[in-house]
Amino acid sequence: MNLARLILSALFISIMLWLWYPYLTADSKKSDITPEIEVFPDYTANALKQTVFDKKGNISHKVTAKKMELYQDLGFTHFTEPTFTLFSESDIWTISAAEATLYENNDDRKLILEQNVIAINQNPTSMVQKITTEQIEVYIQNSTMHTDHLTKMIGPNLSISGKGLNANLKNETLELINHTQTIYDDQEYYEQ
Repeated sequence: MNLARLILSALFISIMLWLWYPYLTADSKKSDITPEIEVFPDYTANALKQTVFDKKGNISHKVTAKKMELYQDLGFTHFTEPTFTLFSESDIWTISAAEATLYENNDDRKLILEQNVIAINQNPTSMVQKITTEQIEVYIQNSTMHTDHLTKMIGPNLSISGKGLNANLKNETLELINHTQTIYDDQEYYEQ
């Protein structure tokens, strides 16, 4: 009877292990999977229109956007189809893009505009009236802009292309980092 009991016990243990195997290995599989954390905005606005003032009471910038989502704990705000109007002492620039992200976790608020970025100088007598690129960083407090992407500056009878741009709106300076082509009044000038 001992042999029969041993065989039955071994058969019983084998069946139990076979039945309980998925439950015993499930914990190890779950530990390998990192759960996705879904983040929801703290605040959402549709058809946003906002005017921001500086410490002196002057208009710093205006914002319009199809949609705005504020993620306060993460320190950024995301905009869909935004237009930012930046006011400096001498010029007013209107910058639009498909989307933008504003990072407010540092002293100099950094705005990154992406996809079909167009910056228009509202001063009709300015030499450069339009800048186009795919991505640009704007530092609102300093009134500066920077990009490493292909850039085109357009003015009356003038078109300048290159890669990279540094702009200071307060000083009214625009620096094309890597110049590739300039066109004056239908005349072309290439720099290699």
